[in-house]
Amino acid sequence: MTILVTGATANIGRKVVDHLLALGANDIRALTANPRKAALPSGVQVIEGDLRRPEALAAAFAGVHRMYLAPAPDSVTEVLALARAAGVRHVVDLSGEPESWWGSVCTAVEDSGLAWTHLWPGDFMENTMTWAHQIRESGAIREPRPHAASAPIAMDDIAAVAATALLTDTHLGRAFPLAGPEILTRAELVRHLADALGRDIVLHRSSREEAITALAPTMGDSATWYVDNVLCGFDPDPATLPITSVRDITGRPATTFARWAAANAPRFTAD
Repeated sequence: MTILVTGATANIGRKVVDHLLALGANDIRALTANPRKAALPSGVQVIEGDLRRPEALAAAFAGVHRMYLAPAPDSVTEVLALARAAGVRHVVDLSGEPESWWGSVCTAVEDSGLAWTHLWPGDFMENTMTWAHQIRESGAIREPRPHAASAPIAMDDIAAVAATALLTDTHLGRAFPLAGPEILTRAELVRHLADALGRDIVLHRSSREEAITALAPTMGDSATWYVDNVLCGFDPDPATLPITSVRDITGRPATTFARWAAANAPRFTAD
């Protein structure tokens, strides 16, 4: 059973490859825009391609039975048409609820006629890396809503769920909202990160404009979108957050933010 992992050198796709190997998969094809820099494990078939250029992907889909689909909203319909024509049977997609900013991906997958499993993660733990510049420069973080709460999930846990779903028919036709194991405010995230770094981090409540200015050196033009749609616009009901989702699907505990922060602390201090 050949499994195609798209975006195989991206943050989540690369981890999907590792989890598939750990679960015993032995026929993995990895799609990457730059095979020479892929550094993928031996035994993985590396093939050059880009989801944003579907006209060049025919060879990537040949003989594929299942695929992990990284989000590429602009070309997803064409990509799925190629997959169906090649005989792909099951798509595990990283997307979001139909009304979300990645919702067009899950809608296109359902419209394709292929069997599907949707993965709908909320807040990523890795999003806190947007604080790194502020921590290095001033030891302080500016947030518009310090007491806003979510249950951030580690990208590695999303990849583990994807690999599990790719290797079984148990989850066909299911959409899985995904979250980490704890509901934490932004202030609590900062405290965990300060513990991991072994230093004080001051948290300032900021205006929208101040938050955009603080994030611009890291995020550039995306800072405004991120502040408006994530920091100010993402407001889940804590009672609805699926904090047991990773364990329910994979059978192993999800990563806590404290553990993630300890493992990633050097990334916050490196230039």
